[in-house]
Amino acid sequence: MSKEIAGKSGLWRSAQLSVAPMMDWTTRECRYLHRLMSKETLLYTEMVTAPALVRGGALHLLDHDPREHPVALQLGGSDPTELAEAARLGAEAGYDEINLNCGCPSDRVQSGAFGAVLMQSPELVADCMAAMAEAVDVEVTVKCRIGVDDQTPEEILPGFLEQIRAAGVSRVTIHARKAWLQGLSPKENRDVPPLDYELVHRMKAAFPDMHISINGGIATLAEAEAHLARGLDGVMIGRAAYHQPADVLCAADPRIFGSGEASDPVEVVQQMLPYIEREMQKGARLHQVTRHMLGLFAGRPGARQWRRHLSEGVSQKGAGPELVEEALGLVVARAA
Repeated sequence: MSKEIAGKSGLWRSAQLSVAPMMDWTTRECRYLHRLMSKETLLYTEMVTAPALVRGGALHLLDHDPREHPVALQLGGSDPTELAEAARLGAEAGYDEINLNCGCPSDRVQSGAFGAVLMQSPELVADCMAAMAEAVDVEVTVKCRIGVDDQTPEEILPGFLEQIRAAGVSRVTIHARKAWLQGLSPKENRDVPPLDYELVHRMKAAFPDMHISINGGIATLAEAEAHLARGLDGVMIGRAAYHQPADVLCAADPRIFGSGEASDPVEVVQQMLPYIEREMQKGARLHQVTRHMLGLFAGRPGARQWRRHLSEGVSQKGAGPELVEEALGLVVARAA
């Protein structure tokens, strides 16, 4: 099997549904929680910059639990040699996929000449991807926008995809919005530019050999199922998967992947307790884990009590797994 197609059967299946990489949100604690809800969904790290790994030696940023798999490392960078080395470090750390960020519009990312600004340099992206693919045996992928600033997405996106495909990329996630590098904040760039789902569907028709996932504004499994039914290969969900994780992930395995049964958020909390205890024994603070759990019962009886008990109690001296058990008891009592 060639390097280009190695691992397709597993990851291409997992990528039918994925949780977007989100800075300060998709930490290893968050990913552990999400994995308990869905055995199948592909998870992504926060973006890790190649300079931090290669020049800064910050290898702790690659830490993850073996139970997170399938899990992908997202890199930020624009130097082919440095990205190749960062990809090698990620593969050695055990990640199943290495993804290049070509979609983040923040000023900090632009100043490093990577993220969404790379949409203006498809040849450079192709060079980066070719170098990464040469350096590792795991699949290398791209997450991009449909364009930036005054670019015409219908004109530039096909060329961008052609360039990265020629470099050996066969799987891409497209955030169906342009990014405005000037004039909009990163938060506004997630909401203000209009969504163009139809363009992404046209890209799938134009590049049938590529695995194309859609991202941006998708908040429910029903929406994901609709995109998949129309022929897209995958759907990536971001904020909804974080703020209402049970709604998106607990039924993902049977509905999206046709496997297993829906998970129960109450059981998920119970399964988190030993993890919380282990992490705290290693020096972690309770808040590092519980902040990702606040939305676990969103829209369900007891959700407010759950959030309040965790939020108010987490700073108390000696707070530990028992606090989470107490909060869960409030949820169970409300549901009874």
